[in-house]
Amino acid sequence: MREHAGGTRLDFIEPLMPTLVDKPPEGDGWLHEVKFDGYRTQFIIDVDGVRIFTRRGLDWTAKYSNLAKAARDLDVESAIIDGEVIVTNEAGLSDFRPLRKAITSRQHDLYFVAFDLLHLNGYDLRDMPLEDRREILQAMIPAGGRIQFSQALPGDAKAIFELVDRAGLEGMVSKRKDSVYRSGNSTAWLKIKAYSVDEYELLGVEREPGKPAFALMAERGTGRYVGSAFITLNREMRERLWQRVQEHAGAAPNGMKRPATQWVKPGLIGRVKHLRGEDDLRHASLQDFREE
Repeated sequence: MREHAGGTRLDFIEPLMPTLVDKPPEGDGWLHEVKFDGYRTQFIIDVDGVRIFTRRGLDWTAKYSNLAKAARDLDVESAIIDGEVIVTNEAGLSDFRPLRKAITSRQHDLYFVAFDLLHLNGYDLRDMPLEDRREILQAMIPAGGRIQFSQALPGDAKAIFELVDRAGLEGMVSKRKDSVYRSGNSTAWLKIKAYSVDEYELLGVEREPGKPAFALMAERGTGRYVGSAFITLNREMRERLWQRVQEHAGAAPNGMKRPATQWVKPGLIGRVKHLRGEDDLRHASLQDFREE
């Protein structure tokens, strides 16, 4: 914080980043929230008005003018709020795909979901337990507006995750109820992401002796490279895949250079299991393939 004519000017705080784990934590010492599919964002309200920052500290206030206006209506003198900018689809779920378009041309579709409060009216709250910070945050956010509060999900963590997965959500975040807020990577917050299975165009297969084989995949329709998928097929299917790859051998697309890769012509489609809500493939595995 810095003293400024007429009051205190607050500085951007590097966000706390959750650790990715395979399954929800056990025990009663955690609260669980939906993992929203949007842009991690920080609101700063102080003597200079409202400023809105990206996860890496870029000032995007001009891009979020409608949300900045909504933040000015909050009944606070100063605050730093951690949350996520999202767009919802027809089912009311956060949807990453239309988010960029909304930022440039459909500001009225944007929402800010607040899940933590780092500063309020001259007080640094980061050493306060998470449950207490969130109780204060919830009380200061009116219902029904563009700024919303991220409600904790009641029930057992495993059952919550099953419901989140079934609903097609990206995943959930589990946070220690008594945790303080510390910037950077933390195990006090855990993110558990659901998986999706989608079809992608097969660009080629990367095989090196003594190493796992990977399928290089592209987005269907655009040909955009989205990453590699570990080939988990049984021996018979792996041999059949390699035979098809050799029969459809082609040149590297768009000048791509990958060692030990056999490129293929368009026409082979792979079913890939991957983490939901990512721009590119992460923790991906090839489940099956077919000829288009």
